[in-house]
Amino acid sequence: MTATAHDITYRLEQKRRVQADFPGPKSVALTERRKAVVAAGVASSVPVYVSDADGGIIHDVDGNSFIDLGSGIAVTSVGASDPAVVGAVKEAVEHFTHTCFMVTPYEGYVAVAEQLNRLTPGDHEKRTVLFNSGAEAVENAVKVARLATGRDAVVAFDHAYHGRTNLTMALTAKAMPYKTNFGPFAPEVYRMPMSYPFREENPAITGPEAAKRAITAIEKQIGGEQVAAIIIEPIQGEGGFIVPADGFLPALAAWAKEKGIVFIADEVQSGFCRTGEWFAVNHEGVVPDIITMAKGIAGGMPLSAITGRADLLDAVHPGGLGGTYGGNPVACAAALASIGSMEEYDLNARAKHIEELATGRLRELASEVSVIGDIRGRGAMLAIELVQAGSKEPNPELTKAVAAACLKEGVIILTCGTYGNVIRLLPPLVIGDELLLDGLEVLAAAIKAHA
Repeated sequence: MTATAHDITYRLEQKRRVQADFPGPKSVALTERRKAVVAAGVASSVPVYVSDADGGIIHDVDGNSFIDLGSGIAVTSVGASDPAVVGAVKEAVEHFTHTCFMVTPYEGYVAVAEQLNRLTPGDHEKRTVLFNSGAEAVENAVKVARLATGRDAVVAFDHAYHGRTNLTMALTAKAMPYKTNFGPFAPEVYRMPMSYPFREENPAITGPEAAKRAITAIEKQIGGEQVAAIIIEPIQGEGGFIVPADGFLPALAAWAKEKGIVFIADEVQSGFCRTGEWFAVNHEGVVPDIITMAKGIAGGMPLSAITGRADLLDAVHPGGLGGTYGGNPVACAAALASIGSMEEYDLNARAKHIEELATGRLRELASEVSVIGDIRGRGAMLAIELVQAGSKEPNPELTKAVAAACLKEGVIILTCGTYGNVIRLLPPLVIGDELLLDGLEVLAAAIKAHA
C-alpha cells in the first residue's frame, strides 16, 4: 500500500512547536561543553541538540519540536525511530553486536546482499560487499574497477560530491569546506563537464549532446581505452540536486560499455525510494556496472554497500575487499527491517506523492517572487535554486537567511550547491501531508520575507 498520514502510527505528536528562548538553555549548555571537547572542524547546521525523533518531527532537549525536512541528509527515510527498525536492532543486539564477517560470518550479511542484488537495476548476476560509509563504498567501487580493467584513470564530473576520504576528495568538485588544505589528493582523477540544465550556456543543449561534450573531452584528455571507471551521481547531491538533461546518463553509460569502462552510479544520497524509484538510475532505465549505496539503506544505522556485475567483483582476490565493521550484524538487521518498511508502505509511491505536493506549492511560490531561479528534483529529493532577482546570479546570502528564518519557526531545512544558493528538501518519506505542507508554508513565508 501507499503510506499516507493515516497509515502510519507516530510515537510523537506530529506538530512543530518552538519556544521563545531559542536555542534553549540546555542546548546552549551543551554547545559550551562541545567547544571544550569536540574538534572545531566538525560543524553543525542547527544549534540545538536532539532528544527524540519520530516520523517528520525532531524534539530537542529544551522541549522544542521541529519539522524535519532533512532526514539527517537523506538517511532516515523510514523515520528516525521506525518500529520495525527499532525492533530488529533490539533483537540483534540481544544476540551479538559484532563478530566480523571476515572471521565468523553470519546470515544477516548474506540476507542484505540478497536483497540488494534483487533491488538494484539489471537482471545480470550480481555480487555485493558491505561497508560502513558512502565514501568507503565509493573507494571500493573504484578499487574494483581499476583491478578488473587493469586501467588507472577515473572520470568524475563538475559539481560532484563523493566523500571526504583522500580518493573521494579527489573525486569531489567543491573545494570549501571539503578539500581546501587537505591535499595532495589521489592521482589519475579527471573532471568533466556535467549536464546542468539551469546553468547551461546553451539552454537548448540536449542530454545526449551534453554527454557527447563530456565524451569528447575524455577522449581528448585521457583516451577512452585508458579509463577504468566513470563515476556519477544520477542526481547530484551536495552540488545542488542537479538533475541532468534526459538522455545524458544513458548516452554516457552506452559509451562506457562500448569502451570497456566500468560505469559506477553513486546512489549514496539518491537511493532507496528517495526519488520515487528504488534508485535514481531507474528513471531512465540505466543499468550501472556497479552501484554505491549508503544513507537510506539502514534506517539510520551505519551501513553502505556496493553491488555490481559478478565478473567485476569476483575478479578481486580473496581478502582484497572487506573491513572490520563492514556489514555489522546490527546494521544488517536494521537494513533488512528498513527495506521491509519501504516495501510495506510503498515508499516509492509516497515519494512521488511528496513530489506532487511540494512542487505544486513551490511553483505557486515561484510565480510570486523573482528570486527562485529553478525548482528541480525527483520524488522527495527536491531543490530550489535561489538567485538575485531577475537574473541567474547565485544568491547564497538569501539562502542562508531563509534557512535561519525557517529554523526559528521550527522547520529544519538543508542548503547545498556549488554556489551555496540551493535549498534542498529531503523529508522523511513517512512524513504526513499536513506536516509537510506546514513546513512548506514556513519556507514560503521565509522566502517572501527575505526576497
